[in-house]
Amino acid sequence: MKKSTRLALLLPPVALVAVVALTLGATAAVNIVATRAEASEIVSYGERVAVGDRSMNVVVSGDHPDTIVLLPGLGTAAPGLDFAPLIDELDDTYRVVAVEPFGTGLSDQTDVPRTAANISSEVHSALSSLGIERYALMGHSISGVYALTYVEAYRDEVTAFIGIDSSVPDQPGEEPIATDALVVLDDLGVARALRALGPDPYEGLPYGARAKEQMRLLTNKNSAAPTMIDEMAHASSTFAGASGRRFPADLPVLLFVRDVDDDVEDWVALHRAQAASVDRGEVILLPGSHYLHHTHAREMAEGAREFLGASD
Repeated sequence: MKKSTRLALLLPPVALVAVVALTLGATAAVNIVATRAEASEIVSYGERVAVGDRSMNVVVSGDHPDTIVLLPGLGTAAPGLDFAPLIDELDDTYRVVAVEPFGTGLSDQTDVPRTAANISSEVHSALSSLGIERYALMGHSISGVYALTYVEAYRDEVTAFIGIDSSVPDQPGEEPIATDALVVLDDLGVARALRALGPDPYEGLPYGARAKEQMRLLTNKNSAAPTMIDEMAHASSTFAGASGRRFPADLPVLLFVRDVDDDVEDWVALHRAQAASVDRGEVILLPGSHYLHHTHAREMAEGAREFLGASD
């Protein structure tokens, strides 16, 4: 038995509690100091547009007649940077607009509830501020569910929906997220420590050192901030509200999907059913993780060009 283990077993319960309390006090203090220091290290990118009385950040790349609007998944702290490999592949053909909804990237926080209807309205306001009136939506993860509400409200503007391993109505396993625990872990500095000790989530991916550092800083800033936490708290009701819903039959739908049901039962079959529910739907299976745009940006751009070209 190691010496440290023997010592821990010999310590009385009160002493153990004291050690834990001192450790957490130290990590909490470090978290406060680091958060303040990191605020000055975050570098601006994209452009900010007015949405109500707040400011939303968007990244616009490419000067072409046709537009693709990128929408992130839940918990993506810096969408405009995270989508960079896909933007690089698409912007030779399209004007690409990566929207950073409130609470993500460089966009403001908000106290407006994070419902599908509110998020959709805010994204639409940002696009209207840019004079963008016709576009394909390309959404990752939960944005596939938000898109149902968005398309219902703005069908005359949306030319197609393209899913990036996008969420679908009635997918199993959508339990409430323990948001209170996330906030506590963040306040105590435990979440920061775990991220620092864990592997680099962007290791081996097409991001430079500067981009990875900025994504790290924005992850520390946004992951447990009030807006992100509120969106997580609304996630279960968002999925409940999407039950049984479909895209309009005349909306072209292309779905890039992981080729295995590794964490959601019938994941591929659910997407095949969604594609079959519209007049022109297609599923393209790709190997890899939920963040397919990290590793398959080129294949996705080629597939989108072919699909959207045929939709014209």
